[in-house]
Amino acid sequence: MPPMWAPTENTPTAAALCLLSADAVRTRAQRMLALGLEDHLPHFRVELDRLDVAVDFVLAVTRATYPNLDVPLHSRWRHFVVDGEDRWASLDAATKWPDRAARARAAFDLATVSVLLDAGAGPDWAYVDPRTGRRIGRSEGLALASFDMFAQGAFSARRGDPLRADAEVLSRLPNDVLRDGFQVTDGNPLVGLDGRADLLRRIGAVAAASPKIFGGADAPRPGGLFDHLAREAHGGPVNAPAMLSAVLHHLGPVWPSRMTLAGIALGDCWHHPALTSTETARHEEKTVDPTCGLVPLHKLSQWLTYSLIEPMQAACIPVVDINGLTGLAEYRNGGLFIDMGVLVLRHSKEAARAHDVSSTLVVEWRALTVALVDRLAERLRECIGMDAISLPLAKVLQGGTWAAGREAARTRRAGGSPPLRVISDGTIF
Repeated sequence: MPPMWAPTENTPTAAALCLLSADAVRTRAQRMLALGLEDHLPHFRVELDRLDVAVDFVLAVTRATYPNLDVPLHSRWRHFVVDGEDRWASLDAATKWPDRAARARAAFDLATVSVLLDAGAGPDWAYVDPRTGRRIGRSEGLALASFDMFAQGAFSARRGDPLRADAEVLSRLPNDVLRDGFQVTDGNPLVGLDGRADLLRRIGAVAAASPKIFGGADAPRPGGLFDHLAREAHGGPVNAPAMLSAVLHHLGPVWPSRMTLAGIALGDCWHHPALTSTETARHEEKTVDPTCGLVPLHKLSQWLTYSLIEPMQAACIPVVDINGLTGLAEYRNGGLFIDMGVLVLRHSKEAARAHDVSSTLVVEWRALTVALVDRLAERLRECIGMDAISLPLAKVLQGGTWAAGREAARTRRAGGSPPLRVISDGTIF
């Protein structure tokens, strides 16, 4: 399956589509790191000699959970395992699927809804698991709550067929459905509840408006993207970066109004003044790059893409070039590098105040995180004698940087909060 929407000409539209790619995320993150290594960034110093400390810590955390280094891929499916029970596997085994495609559509529905609801919960929220009575917070709690809503048919338009997320239901989903499903009260507040509900309504509207993509084999639903990707594969493997491009292209209107270029929504893409460039036209006339200073990160879209890999594989459609995706620009991976001393704030007082997600400081931090995860993965593989095939980036994240970032935060700050506070609307982190 070839990469989608590769530019064929030098136009603002082509430039915008280039930003909807994993390659753009990685390339611009590496440019940010290069500037950091030259000490040219306004907010962070990069102490690369501390990277080995981070590598050792990540390896120790990974071995504690996966002693044989048999690490699964980083995805939402890991969060559906509670006290050793794989809730999705149990639900899957108890369901009589008509065929593999029906199962894959349901898995796509669940992954999409759950990932879109996965932005940071805040330190004061937790979900009480009806089965065990355990209070489970943060990403795992969000996962379990969204799983239970899905399993109970909260997003289905068909009585007797609960395991689906229909566009017609999502597009008019009341906030109260999430409030009840997430057990939100004054004493159990969830950050960005309204933003999460709006995201689900948006995806319902997007799916309903694009039946050729999302309704090729059923009523429009996020799971219809499976059928689209399968058709595009033409019986062969699916390329993971191409999956991301499909997610970004077809789900782009889901994201709240942020930055656009040539009328194309750029999603999780921000501006940083340090990233400037010019390009030379054929006749040596210098023209301004329309993407000058833009930093694509696409955290939730990549998290979703990682989470769609296993349903594709379960449907007997191979997924290749998983390493073509990047590390995730979120606060656990990013917090790891601050807590390990790899990234150092130039002005320590910045740690005491909250920062908007669009601020130069946060954009800088997130881009550096993506680039440093690549560097850490390379050194980690060297330490244990593995290569990028046997230990792909998705396993480094799972083992890994995300868990190590959480552990570092837990030992340093009450409640395990990240080293920087970011003002979020529930659609980024």
